[in-house]
This record gives sequence, structure tokens and C-alpha cells, in this order.
Amino acid sequence: YDFYLCVFKCVSVGMHLVGDHLVKMLLYTEVTRYLDFKVVEGSFVYKGGKIYKVPSTESEALASNLMGMFEKRRFRKFLVFVANFDENDSKTFEGVDPKVTTMRDVYKKFDLGQDVIDFTGHALALYRTDDYLDQPCLETISRIKLYSESLARYGKSPYLYPLYGLGELPQGFARLSAIYGGTYMLNKPVEEIVMENGRVVGVKSEGEVARCKQLICDPSYIPERVRKTGQVIRVICILSHPIKNTNDANSCQIIIPQNQVNRKSDIYVCMISYAHNVAAQGKYIAIASTTVETSDPEAEIEPALELLEPIDQKFVAISDLYEPTDDGTESQIFASRAYDATTHFETTCNDIKDIYKRMTGSDFDFENMKRKQNDVFGEDEQ
Repeated sequence: YDFYLCVFKCVSVGMHLVGDHLVKMLLYTEVTRYLDFKVVEGSFVYKGGKIYKVPSTESEALASNLMGMFEKRRFRKFLVFVANFDENDSKTFEGVDPKVTTMRDVYKKFDLGQDVIDFTGHALALYRTDDYLDQPCLETISRIKLYSESLARYGKSPYLYPLYGLGELPQGFARLSAIYGGTYMLNKPVEEIVMENGRVVGVKSEGEVARCKQLICDPSYIPERVRKTGQVIRVICILSHPIKNTNDANSCQIIIPQNQVNRKSDIYVCMISYAHNVAAQGKYIAIASTTVETSDPEAEIEPALELLEPIDQKFVAISDLYEPTDDGTESQIFASRAYDATTHFETTCNDIKDIYKRMTGSDFDFENMKRKQNDVFGEDEQ
């Protein structure tokens, strides 16, 4: 039950990667019985003012306009290395120590240029900054393998999006939690978090106290227990056309790597449409987002908006980013982090697992959850 509460954090503007942690959560909890998904038609990356399909297979690498002829062959060799890599088989390492060799050194080994490094790290491995370059390469190789394997499963892109929008995710978990005894009080104002001896004992609303042993909440409920870490700008744009140079895709993700626009943070664009039952026929909704770095956030997001022109109407929102100041073990109040600029759910899922560990004292184990599920329902191991 606590787990289902944790997963409620998974509602924001974005897509999620097929095969990643969120998909495992959805499958293992069987919340998928309440949800329908449709593949996102394309994944693109920005280079020199234009967008290109993200190449993630050997054949796509050789056909891509992102690279010159010799670069294509080097990148193909890199993808073959990643595809064959097995951390349990040293014969696949090709002289790379996955726990010591940095990703920067791996790129050097295959003689890959800066543009290729940019889209590999940010559009395939989905890193938000270049900090990963000087860390051991195992995590990055695993991320690229995940991307390629996810693409192989669905073809057009490695991303899925729920029909009728992301609001379906909390609704699905609400139904599932209710089956396991969860109680909901809707449209109830929170007047006070009730504490006794430094620990939470309940939440007061309209004169009544709902008692609890642990409390999970977002930062807005406990401003005294969180700190501001930055800001995110999000621009929701309504279009009457697909995005140019996407082969008229009805849905897509575009990542603008930081180095391409002289920034410290990537810019993200996700576009969905009537194909996912979230807009009227012939209408498209594009959401551009990035981490604020200057005093003029709208100028920072401009490279993304230029890709979307002409825009029928746009809605700009700038949100503060917060993180908890303590782990919650003493107060038993467990705060989530605010949503960052990413359009996929990797960072959100990491936050969910972090909350779970802080609440229970142990790491979240997908396989253990699977076993418990079989114990509850009496099903044989598959």
C-alpha cells in the first residue's frame, strides 16, 4: 500500500521509456489493467538549428544525416560494442573496465566527435548534464542498451504515452490502491500537519484529524522542511500542424543537448496530439521545458519554440524546484522532490525508489515485489 502512495508522484508532463523503472512498476503492480498506451512516433535530437532522428541501431547509424561517412562507421562500431557488452562476461569488454574506465575514455577509444557525444549522452543515455563523462562507463552503457532494446520492441521510438494523457496514471493507481484498502478524501483542504514529540501523527482538515504513522507529500505542504534548488520553465504550445522535419509525426520527443545552444542544461520538447486522445482532431500539443539558468527564462526556451512555429497559442509557467532538507526518518514525513525539466520519467522513478528506501529502510526490489505478488495471489512463478 505504501508503494502505491509513492507511485502517485508519477504524474507530470512527459513520456516514459519502454522497459525502464516506471514500466516495471506499472507491470508488477498490474496497474496496466487500467491503462492503454500508444507508442510515440519518433525521437529526435537537435544539431545546428535542425532536428534529426536519433540513430540507435547499426543500420540507422549508417543512414543518419547527423554524421559524416567516417563518423558513421565509428559510431556503428560503438553501437556494436554496446549491444554485445555483458558486464558478467569480460570477453565483451574490449579492454574497457566498466567500473573504472570513464565514459569520456570510451568515446575516445571509438574516436567519436563532440556532436556524436552530445546526442549519445543526452538523447540515448538521457543524461541532463555532462557530469557522466568522468564517471565509470557501466551506467551509461546500460542506459544506451536500454534505449536500443526498447526501440527494438516497438519500432518507431522507445517511448510510450498513455491514451487520454498522464492523468490516467494517478487514476489507475488510485483504483489499485483502493482494492488494497486505500481510503481517499477528495477536495479536502490540509489545515495542519499534526505532530507529537517530533513525529507526525496525523493531518487536520476541516476540524477532523486523519491519523497516520507516516506521511508522504510534495514540497508545497511542508515549506519549512524543503529548500529551493532552482527553477524550471515550461511552455505548453497549441499547434495546428506537426513539427517540421519529423516526417509529420503525430507524436515525438526532441532533445536539444546543452552544448548545441551554449547552455548547462538540456532543453526538452514532447509533442502529442489527437492520436493519443489528448487534443481535437488536427490539433497538436507541444510542451517545451528546461532548467532556468538566467534572469530571462523565455529567451532560454526560444530554440525549442522556434522549432514549433507557427504556434496558435502558448502558456508559460515558471516553477520552483525543491528538495527535502532531511530524509524524514525522525519526523516520518517523507517529501518528494519537485518535477525537473525532463520529459521522461527516469528522475521521477529514482525519487520514488528513494522515498521507498527512506520509508522502509531497504531498497526497492522489483523481483521481491514479484514474489510477494505471487504469494498474495497464489500464482506459480513464471
